Amino acid sequence: MEKSEIKGFIAKRVAKELKDGDVVNLGIGLPTLIPNYLPEGIQVVLQSENGIIGTGPKPSPEEADPHYKTDAGGQPAQAAPFGSYIDSATSFGLIRGGHVDATILGGLEVDQEGSLSNWIIPGKKMPGMGGAMDLLVGAKTVIVAMEHTAKGKPKILKKCTLPYTAVHCVTMIVTEMCVFNVTKDGLVMTEINPEFTVDDVKAVTEADFTVAADLKSMV
Repeated sequence: MEKSEIKGFIAKRVAKELKDGDVVNLGIGLPTLIPNYLPEGIQVVLQSENGIIGTGPKPSPEEADPHYKTDAGGQPAQAAPFGSYIDSATSFGLIRGGHVDATILGGLEVDQEGSLSNWIIPGKKMPGMGGAMDLLVGAKTVIVAMEHTAKGKPKILKKCTLPYTAVHCVTMIVTEMCVFNVTKDGLVMTEINPEFTVDDVKAVTEADFTVAADLKSMV
């Protein structure tokens, strides 16, 4: 698979998990591509933890208001028609109250217990943790959408080595190689990209996992 195809491939697969009417929070980066791949007839309500419910398309430079209308990553944002701007207390009340159906975010590391490390070391030129801690424990479904490795090194581990964002919280992991469901008994690979074999996945995955008896193709 070409490097340029990976993010779109992952986003398209994750989009299949969303149902019509879901309230969905998308992390920065790859997850923001997911609305481009929603199946026909599926509409979701996008929530931004910093204060938008019903987030619309990214505004043009002429529409953007850099002073206060931004997404959680600090990029220009706007509400869609019938969307609303809300204060942070209300926004996090929605999250902590269990009203977000799914959150989809990237990860630096995720482990076989469903724990996630996805925040950046201070001093790096990246946004901070944002609302990730609250989203991981408040959303009904947590999907990690990320590339399988970082510079050839596994990102799916037996135990995270970086500081945790939250523990035992991940529902599903989707990479360009496969799909893992996180169960009480560990990771189960339910789908695989036909460009790879099970042995290919094992070679770049530190975590233990089992393979579903009815392993399906991601495509």
